[in-house]
Amino acid sequence: MSNNWKVATKDVFSRSKVVPVMVINHIDEAVPLAKALVAGGISVLEITLRTECAIEAIAKIAKEVPEALVGAGTVMNRAQLQQVIDAGAQFAISPGASVDLLKAGQDAEIALIPGVATISEVMTAVELGYTHLKFFPAEVNGGVKALKAWAGPLQGVTFCPTGGISLSNYKDYLALPSVACVGGSWIAPTDAVAAGDWDKITQLCQEALA
Repeated sequence: MSNNWKVATKDVFSRSKVVPVMVINHIDEAVPLAKALVAGGISVLEITLRTECAIEAIAKIAKEVPEALVGAGTVMNRAQLQQVIDAGAQFAISPGASVDLLKAGQDAEIALIPGVATISEVMTAVELGYTHLKFFPAEVNGGVKALKAWAGPLQGVTFCPTGGISLSNYKDYLALPSVACVGGSWIAPTDAVAAGDWDKITQLCQEALA
C-alpha cells in the first residue's frame, strides 16, 4: 500500500466532519445536488451504487464539480472497484470487507475505506494495512457504546460511522477520539432532492457544520 494511498485516505476523513450518503435516482439531479452540498461547506461526496445512474453520476460530478472529492459508496467487489475508478471516483467505500476486496484495494490507485461491524473484521482489515474504516451499520451494532468499548484494544484505527446517524446523534459520535467523520443521508434527503430544493440541502449542511 503506497504512501499516496494512505494520504488520500486521511484526506477523505479529515476534509469534512460529515460525509453525505447520496442516492441519485435521476442523472439530472447529480450536479445540482453536488453543488448544493459544496455550497453548504461539504466537499466530500459519497455516491452510492444503489441506482442505475450512479456510475454516470460519479463521472458527471467528477467532471463538472472539480472542487468536490467524489467517492463511490456500496462498492461490493473488485469489479465494482475498478468500475468506479474508471468513472473518476477519488475514493471508494464498501459496506463490508471481503478479503478479496481488501486485497484489490491494496493495489488500487484510489483510497478504499472498508466497512466493518465487528472487532474480528477490524483486525482482518488492519492486518492488510487499513487504518481508516467505515463502522456500518453503526446504530444497529452498538453505536457510540461499541466504539467506546473498542477504543482500548483498537489503537490507531480511525472510524467513519454510518447507518442510523442523524442530526440528533451525530455529535455524540464526533466527540469520540476514534471518530474523524460520520456518514449520513439526512443532509441530502430524498424528498428535497426530488423537489429540487437545493437551498434546503445547503442549509442542512451549514447546520450540520455549525
